[in-house]
Amino acid sequence: MHTTIGKSVNSIQLGDCLDVMKSISKKSIDLIYLDPPFFTEKAHRLKTRDRTKEFSFDDIWGSDLAYSEFLYERIALMKEILKETGSIFVHCDKSGEHIVKAILDNVFGVDNFQSEIIWIYKRWSNSKKGLLPNHQNIYFYSMTKNFKFNPIYTAYSETTNIDQILQKRTRDEHNKSVYDINDRGVFKHGDRKKGVPLSDVWDIPFLNPKAKERVGYPTQKPLLLLERIIELVTDKGDIVLDPFCGSGTTCVAAKLLERNFIGIDKSPAAVDLSNSRLSQPIKTESNLLKNGRESYINADQEALSLLKGIEFNPVQRNRGIDAILVEQYENSPVLVRVQKSNETLAEAASHLLKAKVTKQAKKVILIQTKENDMFEADVNEADVNYEGLIVIPSPAVQINRALRNYPNVTGDRMRFLLGKDIQHFR
Repeated sequence: MHTTIGKSVNSIQLGDCLDVMKSISKKSIDLIYLDPPFFTEKAHRLKTRDRTKEFSFDDIWGSDLAYSEFLYERIALMKEILKETGSIFVHCDKSGEHIVKAILDNVFGVDNFQSEIIWIYKRWSNSKKGLLPNHQNIYFYSMTKNFKFNPIYTAYSETTNIDQILQKRTRDEHNKSVYDINDRGVFKHGDRKKGVPLSDVWDIPFLNPKAKERVGYPTQKPLLLLERIIELVTDKGDIVLDPFCGSGTTCVAAKLLERNFIGIDKSPAAVDLSNSRLSQPIKTESNLLKNGRESYINADQEALSLLKGIEFNPVQRNRGIDAILVEQYENSPVLVRVQKSNETLAEAASHLLKAKVTKQAKKVILIQTKENDMFEADVNEADVNYEGLIVIPSPAVQINRALRNYPNVTGDRMRFLLGKDIQHFR
């Protein structure tokens, strides 16, 4: 027997969602988002940042059939409590996506499949044989064709022709898209453009280890991801259900967006964690989304061009390093810095040597770009250790020296100038 929804709204319910959902009124939920076990056949455990608490759950099933039966039974019940205008979003990855898709097709119907959303992110790990998995899938189904949907628009691509934005398009007699013109042969202005409709590939950063909203739950998703889903298919005051709420991200996102919510989880620790987050919601702003990936690309391209012909990884946002060579030296990274136009060779060396210490490198390379710039004019730090520093003149410096018959500075000369043990390649 279904009861009224008022008792459970804006709360986290403890229990198996199969049991709890039986008490939710039919056709009362606007959005269901679920991040169920992924069929990884692993036990997932993660400690909080302060190491005082560990959250864990088992995702071990033994067979496709056991996992399928578990999921089918619950998703079938979700259909009963979803409004005619409602939608369901099911999160999964490669482990069980074939099972999830088959169940959703069966329960909601192939005609109500709306999108397979690909959530992409940069997340590094030790490489293994094969491609690094950097995405997860979210299946979006509606209850009916009359589902609620709020379009979201994004910026035009950098390669978009301005005429495509300004000019109106129509179809010719061959049904080909062409620019629309008036009787005088002049193009017509297009309608008001809001941007490009949101695609099914979402580039949203994974929560980094230092994110303020990270709570140490093994499968915690970023608030930004759930906010986008909620904004897409609900309005203020609507009810959002998360039957596997875990750390409570869906409920926190719903609260921040002025939606009502119901969370369910069978773990008392997860329920306590969710309630704690709801009492003091914390959201990490993404500078990457706000400013764009391009804002992070500030490596000195002119400087890096001097390394052409050798394998290296450019370094962004670092004062002391421009690149790290792919080749290592005695199992430690080889750091490279190029002297900038506004600094002396000594200043450049100082920045690089500080990085050498913090990154525990044994060999660092400094490329000199300014002629007649000698260390003795600036270096007076008695405690600076120059061991492992190699100074290499850039091609421009070498050419200028050759044209002026300027003698190359040998390692012996540099050691004399510095009174240090330093190598200088000709």
